[in-house]
Amino acid sequence: MKLKLKKVSQQVIVITGATSGIGLVTARMAARRGAKLVLVARNEQALQELVTELTANGAKAVYAVADVADEAALRKAAQLAISTFGGFDTWVNNAGISVYGKLTDIPVADHRRLFETNFWGVVYGSHIAAEHLRRRGGVLINQGSVLSDRAVSFQGMYSASKHAVKGFTDALRMELEQDDAPVAVTLIKPSGINTPFPEHARNYMPLEATLPPPVFAPELVAEAILHCAETPVRDFTVGESKMLGAMGQLAPRLTDKIMEKDMAHRQFKQKPKPGGESDSLYETRSNLVERGDYEGHVFEESLQVRAKMHPIATGAVLMGLAVAVAAWLNRDKLPNGSVTR
Repeated sequence: MKLKLKKVSQQVIVITGATSGIGLVTARMAARRGAKLVLVARNEQALQELVTELTANGAKAVYAVADVADEAALRKAAQLAISTFGGFDTWVNNAGISVYGKLTDIPVADHRRLFETNFWGVVYGSHIAAEHLRRRGGVLINQGSVLSDRAVSFQGMYSASKHAVKGFTDALRMELEQDDAPVAVTLIKPSGINTPFPEHARNYMPLEATLPPPVFAPELVAEAILHCAETPVRDFTVGESKMLGAMGQLAPRLTDKIMEKDMAHRQFKQKPKPGGESDSLYETRSNLVERGDYEGHVFEESLQVRAKMHPIATGAVLMGLAVAVAAWLNRDKLPNGSVTR
């Protein structure tokens, strides 16, 4: 069956983890572009407030309270999309959580809980989406990470979960293509994004967690997600961080040493973590906050993202720039090749 994707304005989009960070920014952006939304998260009050906000601005949106680790609850969310809007066109597996600490110091129960959310939540959502989209056609978008290409210390199990998401997504994509199913499968791989990610993570380290630079605006990821909802893209890295994965492939031991010396301390502020803090590993803290408290520079734009979304226009601009530079370098040369003085 031929795959023909709708414009976002004509789509019904399901978004998990919709009440915080990237999921929240994506929901608001999709609503402004005219999409109908099914918003999924654990915090019912936040979901109610978000739906009220969006519908007050003319959008059509409903919500489903669900922990993505609960397959039955996710199936109810899919059924809500079907009963309310007749189905869905794009399913975004966005929900995720992290734990900071040494792998051997973190309780196994926390490791399992992280995997239940980051990996099994993606698996459950992907199964549900694929079942529906095989008949209807559409897009499955899974939220990965640049850490699916290169693990980092002190977020080892998070890295492992994103490696698993990448492997699962790549295999599922091939199987759907082999079946000629009309489903585009995209893996989004954000780098450091200014969301409440560190604040929501469980932290076993003595220092307060933060994001390693460079850090980018969550709107860039939301734009990438909605671009992929309209245009089949295999994978989409957000933020200029592809070098990390390339270095790991070409010189893995050297990359280990560089990351051991540099990346480890960049994940923490040089001050003790506050006492009595809570996290979202087991109980939700999502409260309609898009951005975190990152103290450094946040890149609001990314040439890499623009080039991926608009390759022809970007190529034309770069070609024009190259011609302009060449003309400037040759501005004082005479026709015979001599140079004016």
